[in-house]
Amino acid sequence: MQEFIIEMMNNFGYFGIFFLIALENVFPPIPSEVILLFGGFMTTYTKLNIAIVIIAATLGSLLGAIVLYYIGKILNKERLKKIVSGKIGKILRLKEEDIEKADIWFDTKGQKTVFFCRFIPIVRSLISIPAGMSEMKMQKFLIYTTIGSLIWNTVLTIAGSVASQNWESLLSIFDKYSHLVLILLIIIFVVFVFIFYKKKSHRQGEK
Repeated sequence: MQEFIIEMMNNFGYFGIFFLIALENVFPPIPSEVILLFGGFMTTYTKLNIAIVIIAATLGSLLGAIVLYYIGKILNKERLKKIVSGKIGKILRLKEEDIEKADIWFDTKGQKTVFFCRFIPIVRSLISIPAGMSEMKMQKFLIYTTIGSLIWNTVLTIAGSVASQNWESLLSIFDKYSHLVLILLIIIFVVFVFIFYKKKSHRQGEK
């Protein structure tokens, strides 16, 4: 994967960065760290400009985020309600009211997560889906996504430029960060599911 990314960027420059970052947003397993750190390094020995690298990466982030936003919009709240009203809902012990509550939470408290999640591996891409599902206003979605992506892209690109030929040494640091965040997210998810079903069972017991 890393060799493919480096070859794409060497051959296509800014467009390669734009394309790879857009692809990374739609397919999170592609590591943005490699793209951005190497992109920063490329500015030290090619004609690539660091500001344009950051802009190309941010535009790529926006394109990928918009694609996932519309996927979420297609898989909207009403479609999810139909899904949970069937066998899948019974297996997961979910009801239409649970989807409604989740949608209300995102509308009232969750929209800022679109910004903060841009710094979290994998989630920074997938957060665009619930934003689309809850029909978050496109203007607000683009603002949060642009600012969050711009910060993330700037930090990694400048880090790659400063590290120069040692850019690969930074990958291990970001890999550890990604693994740590992923473990924490799994723990949070398990705890959330446990609390959700515990409260649900308690409410059902009171009826």
